[in-house]
Amino acid sequence: MPEEDIVEDTVQVLDRTTPYRGYMRLDIYKLRHQVFDRGWSDEVSREVLERGHAVAVLPYDPARDEVVLIEQFRVGAYTAPDMSPWQIECVAGIIEPYQTPEQAAIREMEEEAGAKVLDLEPVHRYLTSPGCTSETITMYCGRIEADGVGGVFGLAHEGEYIRVFAVTAEEAFRQLDSGRIENGMTIIALHWLRHHRARLREKWGDAS
Repeated sequence: MPEEDIVEDTVQVLDRTTPYRGYMRLDIYKLRHQVFDRGWSDEVSREVLERGHAVAVLPYDPARDEVVLIEQFRVGAYTAPDMSPWQIECVAGIIEPYQTPEQAAIREMEEEAGAKVLDLEPVHRYLTSPGCTSETITMYCGRIEADGVGGVFGLAHEGEYIRVFAVTAEEAFRQLDSGRIENGMTIIALHWLRHHRARLREKWGDAS
């Protein structure tokens, strides 16, 4: 059975309104859905934040065994208790309507890290916070040459002031294990790299 038919059979949307449109859009749904005994829930109201879909890239140099990370101010982290407003992350950005995820990954690498992508390895596609937003992230590991990578990048007219730096893979894993990495996107990417690092080094080797 097609997925859309399954959704229609298990969810009944009674009403949908959009009280806010800006950089993001807020939709309010009134709906019922099937529950696990195959009955139906009571009517519920749920807010959904619509902001598009994103791509993320963990830049990795297999020859130098180095990871390139970025650091930037994040207002959500600023307002969260006991979190640093300066988040260490992998490269990420919104996929524009005219772009494939791969094209967006290449563009974001140039804009945010000043680096050229030599190859892309798919990692995951996942929902960022399915309880409140439809946003997905399509994640890749990107082969780069880390020699000379660093500095401050981003688009100032978009409020981006991004510090770019390279560390060894082992140092990145130490930051992961110590709790210095605080956002799910980068935690997922680094855990994936730790598991697939040897395979990537064999696959990509020292070729440039």
